Amino acid sequence: MAPNLITLGRIVLALAVVFIFKLGFYWRLAAVLLTLLVIYLDSLDGFVARKLGQASDFGALFDITGDRIVEHIYLIFYCAVGLVSFWVPVVFVTRSFLVDTLRSVAFSREGKTPFGRKTMMKSPITRFLTASPFSRTLYGVSKVAAFILLGLICALEKGFEEGVHWLTRAEIRELSIVTQTLVWTMVGLNLVRGLPVLWDGRYYLFDKYLPRKLNREG
Repeated sequence: MAPNLITLGRIVLALAVVFIFKLGFYWRLAAVLLTLLVIYLDSLDGFVARKLGQASDFGALFDITGDRIVEHIYLIFYCAVGLVSFWVPVVFVTRSFLVDTLRSVAFSREGKTPFGRKTMMKSPITRFLTASPFSRTLYGVSKVAAFILLGLICALEKGFEEGVHWLTRAEIRELSIVTQTLVWTMVGLNLVRGLPVLWDGRYYLFDKYLPRKLNREG
């Protein structure tokens, strides 16, 4: 119960952060710090679940759902204020619907989970790209860095409006170039980690058109 409450609290906090990002300069700086808390809570719920012995298949799926909601909240907001391209949230939302639909079908039909002992992932390549510490760390770091820097730029631009010049316009432009590089790296990693899941899960999509033996062995 406690881990799921943490996940739910993370979603509520992300919504609050977006509201705070619409306020003044120092409020926006506070929103950047709260974004770090939102990110920290992502790891805390899993730790609490293992510590209290409350890890469950539903909890794992709910944690992923929380991740999706939080990242979509941020990306849609950053798109709305002009900090990221329209196609960034489009890629994330589309990939999320496709991958999570497959994961839901795998769980409902065969009790398969996204990760762990009962994972739906069949090939070693898919397991490496989606579940290996290297892949998850690389993707996580790129996402954290992109979200924080986007929030910082949002705050700095508001600072200029209020006469607070922590950085020059040229320095903010340079920071924006670095941030956009991170954003598109994050998008690329999102696709690289998602497409193998779609390939491994193709049997759930085309169950009626594939031989049962191939479905079971694939």
